[in-house]
Amino acid sequence: MIGKLRNMTSIYILKDDKVLLLYRQGGRVVNDVWTGSAGGHFEEFELNDAKACVLREMDEELGLKEDNIENLFLKYVTLRSTKGEIRQNYYFFAKLKDGMDDKLVSNEGKSKWFSLAEIKELEMPYTAKYVMNHYCSIGQFSDKTYAGVANKNGVSFLELTEF
Repeated sequence: MIGKLRNMTSIYILKDDKVLLLYRQGGRVVNDVWTGSAGGHFEEFELNDAKACVLREMDEELGLKEDNIENLFLKYVTLRSTKGEIRQNYYFFAKLKDGMDDKLVSNEGKSKWFSLAEIKELEMPYTAKYVMNHYCSIGQFSDKTYAGVANKNGVSFLELTEF
């Protein structure tokens, strides 16, 4: 029986037609792949506040504060069963405010701006790859939040509606 949970957040920072990605190096769970601009594990005091977690990670890894970005939005929540645990990922998107220096440096690896067309060719964590493919084809054109469940054939997305 799987009982262990791993809760993580990630933020994709956008500027014009580009997205900032991180080639994460030395990570405990994710290593030597392209990930969101910043992200990581929830602290105990953040377990019910994914936004607080992603803002803390963004500050720690990139030195960016909430007032350096705009339109912060929880776009995807995914579930994946792997390595004896259920991984819950909360994917946020935001725009870097105009006038902010886009030469961002991370303490977790190498940061680089990519056009959305380029990211399809990059090696990424399993659910992140499907999230970004969905974002490029559907998500960027809507104001909806999506839930995704991973299996060995991919990730199935549904609109997450309130009712």
